[in-house]
Amino acid sequence: MKAATARKVWRAVTELNYVPNSHARALVSGRSRLVGVIVSDITNPFFPELLKSFELRAADKQYDLIVTSTDYETSRMSACLRRLLERKVDGVAMMTSEMDLGLIRELSSRGVPMVFMDVGQVGPKMSHVAPDYGNGVRQAVDHLVALGHRSIAFISGPLDLHSARTRRQAFLDGMRAHDLKPEKRLVREGTHTAEGGRDAMRALLRLSKKPTAVIASNDWTAIGALNAIASAGLQVPRDISLVGFDDIPLASYTTPPLTSVQIAAGDVGAVAFQALFGLIAGERVEGDVYQIPARLVVRGSTAKPRKRP
Repeated sequence: MKAATARKVWRAVTELNYVPNSHARALVSGRSRLVGVIVSDITNPFFPELLKSFELRAADKQYDLIVTSTDYETSRMSACLRRLLERKVDGVAMMTSEMDLGLIRELSSRGVPMVFMDVGQVGPKMSHVAPDYGNGVRQAVDHLVALGHRSIAFISGPLDLHSARTRRQAFLDGMRAHDLKPEKRLVREGTHTAEGGRDAMRALLRLSKKPTAVIASNDWTAIGALNAIASAGLQVPRDISLVGFDDIPLASYTTPPLTSVQIAAGDVGAVAFQALFGLIAGERVEGDVYQIPARLVVRGSTAKPRKRP
């Protein structure tokens, strides 16, 4: 379209107050131009960063998003998926560990393109974004051991989640790789929330022999642990070193700044959309696995263990 013609069209659109009917377009094209995104916790800063990156690329391809949150509950995953099916989305990105296998099979039978994070099988119209949780936790263990720590605790996420079990196992394996026996009393289950991190850290601080370092399953958990340590009159890292996971933007603004394993949320969002769009557009029929690397970012919350009398 020539520039002069384009100006005339936009002038007419403005004068008539015309708004395109997306439902009519969907009937003609057979596509809704909608994609669903399911996340675990919309209040966790990791997920808004992921969504921002996903939405930016979706808008570039003229797709709109419907976003739902499970709050780490599988039962809510079912409701989220059914709402998306009712809206006839062109594809679904499940950026969560919660999974309803029955509904996944239903989506698959309908030919709805899907991208999973953490869990899910690769197959026709199904791809998998795979953050390298295991390597990330192993880097955290290696870092603390190199500083001289031997009594290291771990606060996991809810153990009914695949990603939480993966991180916990990576911690246990990492300790054994250094000929350190993981102590059961030093491995606590959290909730991936600040409150869960605070409560688990309080339990660790009640032990007669406290750990000299703690690895948390995510930064939200680590921030809760940081609060519990300060409330007990102790200091990080003088008394206890602390490592988080995800490296959310807030991690560099805590006191002290938090050492954290970085899984770049923006990269996860970008890769997830590109993988999903490839399936929607028919560029790929068979799904694939897209690896997201992990990198330890060392800040002020870790140091050599304090010599105790």
